[in-house]
Order: sequence, then C-alpha cells, then structure tokens
Amino acid sequence: MKQNVPGTHPERVDNELDIRGLFRTLWQGKLWIIGIAALFAAVALVYTFFAKQEWSANAITDRPTVNMLGGYYSQQQFLRNLDLRASMLPVDQPSVMDEAYKEFIMQLSAYDTRRDFWLQTDYYKQRQVGNSKVDAALLDELVNNIQFTAGDVTRNTSDSVKLIAETAADANNLLRQYVAFASQRAASHLNEELTGAWSARTIQMKAQVKRQEAVAQAIFDRKVHSVQQALRIAQQQNIAKSETEVPAAELPDSEMFMLGRPMLQARLESLQAVGPSFDIDYDQNRAMLSTLNVGPTLDARFQTYRYLRTPEEPVKRDSPRRVFLLIMWGMVGALIGAGVALARRPKFL
Repeated sequence: MKQNVPGTHPERVDNELDIRGLFRTLWQGKLWIIGIAALFAAVALVYTFFAKQEWSANAITDRPTVNMLGGYYSQQQFLRNLDLRASMLPVDQPSVMDEAYKEFIMQLSAYDTRRDFWLQTDYYKQRQVGNSKVDAALLDELVNNIQFTAGDVTRNTSDSVKLIAETAADANNLLRQYVAFASQRAASHLNEELTGAWSARTIQMKAQVKRQEAVAQAIFDRKVHSVQQALRIAQQQNIAKSETEVPAAELPDSEMFMLGRPMLQARLESLQAVGPSFDIDYDQNRAMLSTLNVGPTLDARFQTYRYLRTPEEPVKRDSPRRVFLLIMWGMVGALIGAGVALARRPKFL
C-alpha cells in the first residue's frame, strides 16, 4: 500500500514487505544462521550420545500344538471324556489348546506377571540405587516397558508383545525370558487347575461307585429275602417239587414258594455264592476310579504358546532418534540465527 500526499513527491513507502531486502539481510547474516544452526545440531548430537537409549524387540504368538502341551493334553482330555460320559460337557467347549493359550495370554498381559519378572532379573537389580521411591519408580517404568497388544480376528492380526530395553541385546534376551516366564506361570496355574479337577472327579467317581454298590446290594438283599421267605413257606407247606408251569423268571415273588424246596434252596445258595450283580457301567466306573486314584502326572514346563515371530535383536534404535534430532534442532538453530540476523540489520530512517 502506498500513501501519496498531494503536492509532494513520495519519498517513503509504508506498510510494504521488502522481500528483496529481507533476503539481502538474511544473506548478510548467513554466518549467524549457519553458526547457530550448527551449534544447535552439535548440542543435539552430543545429547544423543549421553541420553538414555531405548531399543524394542517384538514377538508374535499363537496357540500351541498338541505336542507342545505334552502330558497335560492327554490328562485334560481324559477328564473331558469323563464329563462327556456324564453329559456334563457344554456344547461350545473350547479345545485344550485354546484353554492353555488363553491362560498364557492372561499371564502375558498381567501386571503382576510383568512386575514379578522384573523383580527377579539382574537387569533391574543392577539399576537399583537403594532408595525405595526411586526403585519403585524404576520398577513401574520397567513394567510399562512391556507392552502387550491383543490380536484382532477382523483385521487378521495376532497377539504381540514388545519389550523396551537400553541395548538391542538386552531387549531380545529379556523378551525371550519374559515370554518363557509367562508360559511357566500359565503352566503352573493350569497344573493347579488340573490337580483340583482331578481331585473333584475322583470324589465324584468314588461317590458314584459307592452309590452303584449300594443299589446293587439293596437289590441283592431283596432277592435273597424273597427266596428265603419263599423257602420258609415251601417248608411249612411241605412242597417238595415244583407245582407250577410258569417259568421261574416270570413267577412273582408272592408265588415263588410253588417252585419247591429243592429249587428254592439251590437258588438261595446260588445267590449267596454269586453275590450282588453289577452292570457294565459299574465296571467302567471302577476302572476309571483306579486310574483317578493314581493321580495326575504333572509336567511343570510344557509350552503354552508358539511363536509366529521369534524375538530378534532390533536393528534400529527407538530413542533417541539421532537424524531426526539433528534435523529438528538444526532447523530451530537456523530460525534463531535468522532472527539474530534480522535483529542486527541496520535501521535506516
């Protein structure tokens, strides 16, 4: 914008940006711009050598195979077969592998698992300073350095876990140790559940066998009593031979005395010699009870996961990002240098 005063010649221009003058001033102050930019970049470079480094290792996991579960799979399946025979198994029952992996994921993402893992590592012990507050803050930071991300079926992504450490080797080794630590805790909990379920099934099977024995004994006692009563009546009536043409199996208890003393005596002795009779379910339950009485054989170190991506040493550092910091602080220095150059420009009245 120009302002002309009538009767005079315009000697001065107000409110106009002089681009050529601006660049001339910046060019004249190029040493300030370059120098301050180089100074800030150098400070950023020195900072990257002394700042705390962060390297992250990643792992992707999935449910284990049958072979990885070892003896746990066969014993858990044995208990499931018992429930299936008793019609106690739900329709949508997940597989043994799914249950084991679910427990592993629960342990992998749990705060207590992360905290207990760091407490037993040399990595944490070497960084303790003896101050309870400082050590607690350090432990909380380390706990947050383990990050679990749940998989999403809709996006076709699997469960993953990331661990951040000060060196690439530590990140790789600690992540491998943490996954194994979480798997061991999951295996321990699964074994406890297996032991408890085994004990419960044993008690149930003992009760079922005892009930079947009581039922069979009651039936046997009733049969013996019926034959004894029929024999007593036959002796009182002096019935020495069978006086009915109805088969003995179809004869009601009230008319059994008509079979005669010899047949009833033989039948009574046969019943007392054979004892109570049991069906095949009783024999199967006795066999199952014999197996349950042995108890489960626990494997403390079966694997509750498998790797889809095995942890490896990272090749790129997460923090500090040296190139990014050099560029960013170099630009900041250049802007400050430009401001200094503009501030030092000569002022013309």
